[in-house]
Amino acid sequence: MTKKYKNQNLKQKVKSRIPKDWLSEFRITYRIIMETIKGIAQTGLVNIAIITTIAAILTIFGSVFRVTLAVNSFVKSMGSALEVSAYLSQDADVNSTIEKVRSLEHVQKVSFISKTDSWIQLKKEIDVPDISNPLPDTLHVKLDDTKYISSVMADLKKIEGVNDTSYAKDLVQKFEMINTIINTATLVFVVIVCILTIAIINNTIELVIQSRKEEIEIMRLMGVSNWYIKTPLVLQGAIYGFLGALVAIVPIDVVQGYIIKINQFFMIPIDPLAQFTVLFSILTLGVAFGSIGSFLSIKKHLQV
Repeated sequence: MTKKYKNQNLKQKVKSRIPKDWLSEFRITYRIIMETIKGIAQTGLVNIAIITTIAAILTIFGSVFRVTLAVNSFVKSMGSALEVSAYLSQDADVNSTIEKVRSLEHVQKVSFISKTDSWIQLKKEIDVPDISNPLPDTLHVKLDDTKYISSVMADLKKIEGVNDTSYAKDLVQKFEMINTIINTATLVFVVIVCILTIAIINNTIELVIQSRKEEIEIMRLMGVSNWYIKTPLVLQGAIYGFLGALVAIVPIDVVQGYIIKINQFFMIPIDPLAQFTVLFSILTLGVAFGSIGSFLSIKKHLQV
């Protein structure tokens, strides 16, 4: 009979003698919590360095994520203010043309600006020579989403009475470019946060395992289940991630304050769920990556 088989037999015999009632479950839970606290206590002052480092990483990620949401909101607000201008021909039936434009998909609002009003406004803004009005009647077309600008413009050109169309193409392209850059940066930071947090937790749990190697081996020989040995270490990593996220909330709130001021300056509505989304994300990532880092360390350095 091999040693491995004997150990398995011993574990099964011990497990069969453990009473399965609520009191024993409570004791097991209590012991797991105490083992977790013991692991943290044995780490000593290194705990502060671990939590501070994780907090710094999550602060960078949370700040970038919050700025990303703010930029997305800004682009959406500015985009919704952009309008396509449709210039009517001299002989166009204005009312009929307006109805046709309104019936187009993704058109939210149509405003008519007569050439007379446009000419009067232009003369107020700049000094123009005394000539006949060269401006056409114009329709300002507002869309429900700026991503449909190209298709709507193509449809507008097919309508009888519409002579030409235009919109602030350069401005839209710049908004889209900024949005893409910010979103890409956020994705990169998520990957960096994941790698750094898992690496930090992994190294920490490795130290705990090394300091308690004999104790863990004794528990294994006594027939203690694998999950009982693993759970305190996984919880320890989760606690590190959670505490790091709590510390990161403070600087992220400062970033939130500046974003609110910028939004108020540009009169852009503030997304009420943005800050909650960021805080929930860093708490979730902190706990998840802390747990994953611990679990990977256990699999690597502890054969249970």
